[in-house]
Amino acid sequence: MRSRISVFLSIVLVFGILTACNSSTKDKDVLVLIQTNYGDIKIKLSNETPLHRDNFVSLVKSGFYDSILFHRVINEFMIQAGDPSTKMEMNEETAAKYLYQIPAEINDSLFHKKGVIAAARQGDQVNPQRESSGTQFYIVVGKTFSDEELDNIEKRVNADLKQAVFYKHLIAERNRVEESGENKTAAEIQEFASMVAFDEIEEMKQYVIPADRRAVYRTTGGTPHLDSQYTVFGEVILGQGIVDSIASVQTGPRDRPIKDVIIIKAKVVKK
Repeated sequence: MRSRISVFLSIVLVFGILTACNSSTKDKDVLVLIQTNYGDIKIKLSNETPLHRDNFVSLVKSGFYDSILFHRVINEFMIQAGDPSTKMEMNEETAAKYLYQIPAEINDSLFHKKGVIAAARQGDQVNPQRESSGTQFYIVVGKTFSDEELDNIEKRVNADLKQAVFYKHLIAERNRVEESGENKTAAEIQEFASMVAFDEIEEMKQYVIPADRRAVYRTTGGTPHLDSQYTVFGEVILGQGIVDSIASVQTGPRDRPIKDVIIIKAKVVKK
């Protein structure tokens, strides 16, 4: 568990990051070039997710991503980077200040088609608000899907959305009981959370994959089961072949590449 000092540093850092970028970026396309030992990837950040855009730009400008690894790679799924512990010169104390989160900016118009960049996060069990990791991101590789497969994914996403509502109330009730000192068993806490979540779940709008998005998933591909659950904040505009090459490397335990895949340099570019 992080110390209060580490938490304070994290709060200060995220506040600084989210206010550091010049306001002129708000109306312009922001492009980032990621230079890897496999080749270059150029990304356009979305202006519809300003917190994630500005956070990413600030980290890039600070040199945070320079010499960091793509530490998790799954073919036909995604490639992931941004874990501060994979940066050689980053010690444990320095890395702790990067363990902050960003409020979710999940946008219906931004979905997990092949080539988008999105923020990694902790699972719903501890993070029902679906806040994003401050530093870790992934680029979608994905695959194509049939309509039948997409029907099943709709069911899966709806089940996950309902489960997140339950976890939200479960965590809230656990915290309330702990703070109040009330004598309540784990089973009683779960029963209360289920009861409170029931009405909210009943009123939830069902997630449906729109027809135009289905067409993309049938032809271009992506990872539709992540829609409405993770914040997409940009897309690859050059170098998707490099992403695909990285996705196909040999991996070991925890999907880590056997041979290091390194971000040599990340920088904001004009074109």
